[in-house]
Amino acid sequence: MTSDSTSSAASTKLSKLSYSDGTKELPSDAPHWAIKASERLKQRRSNGYVSSVDVPSEVKRVLLHSCCAPCSGAMVEEMCSSPQLDEVVVFFYNPNIHPRKEYEIRKTENKRYCEQLGIDFVDCDYDADNWYERMKGMEFDPERGRRCTECFDMRMERTALYAHENGFQAIATTNATSRWKDANQVDSSGHRAAARYEGLKYWHQDWQTDEMTLRKYEISASEKFYKQEYCGCSFSLRDSNDWRKANGLSKIKIGGEEAGIGERYFTDPLIDAAEESQDVVDEFFAQANEIAEAAGNDVAKRREALKVYKDRRKSEATDGVVSGLNNW
Repeated sequence: MTSDSTSSAASTKLSKLSYSDGTKELPSDAPHWAIKASERLKQRRSNGYVSSVDVPSEVKRVLLHSCCAPCSGAMVEEMCSSPQLDEVVVFFYNPNIHPRKEYEIRKTENKRYCEQLGIDFVDCDYDADNWYERMKGMEFDPERGRRCTECFDMRMERTALYAHENGFQAIATTNATSRWKDANQVDSSGHRAAARYEGLKYWHQDWQTDEMTLRKYEISASEKFYKQEYCGCSFSLRDSNDWRKANGLSKIKIGGEEAGIGERYFTDPLIDAAEESQDVVDEFFAQANEIAEAAGNDVAKRREALKVYKDRRKSEATDGVVSGLNNW
């Protein structure tokens, strides 16, 4: 486990953040939610921007578990813009990400972003063997099922241990920013992990507001972050590719300049946010649960169940590219 830092002074780190970076005027035909969120963000910036996050009492140092750069951007910005905090450190522990190539892409990008902001980045071990051991018997659970709970638990337990050993008063996770995740499931894992150590708190907050969502994609587009096409684990990769095959869609591509579907990098905040709309997310999980209930662990039955989704696709753009499938 290593810790990389470009600055030791918290004040220096925080001063490198500029809340106006990466923002731009939205088109007049932008969705109502985005226009309102943009107006609220502009008002904050005009007031010199001070974060409105509700920092837990007596917390000065936060260890932020990060799953990837796109999910960390707005959350890091909010935390580091709070006058109540002295230090925010990003903790990268994600043994679930498979294959190793995908893991290295996500980690390297996250580390580069932290170095750019002058924020400490802790590179934890790629503990894949232990992750697979812990997930035994849950290989065919649907997304948001027991396997995901165990995965969150494992990552938050390691985060809490590091926080306890290094004097942090609170932990948090960027998994809570994504609408692809069940916020209650994520937060429950965080609370359980923090409860293991006296004096350690889990920072629970709604990180999926319209302002946070828009800002997350503004930063991602500005930085041209890598757009991952699945959650991260080999089981998610398998199930996503099975679903795509059943619908006649291209397989997921790991790395490279071209994605299996859509854009390889974040480029447009509104398009990117639309791929994480509640309708897209709800449809995905409804189908995943139907397949799990119909087939369980039987691979042949799962493939048969997938056939019902042929030609039943998510929203399709005018250029024929199916949206909502490559933005986790």
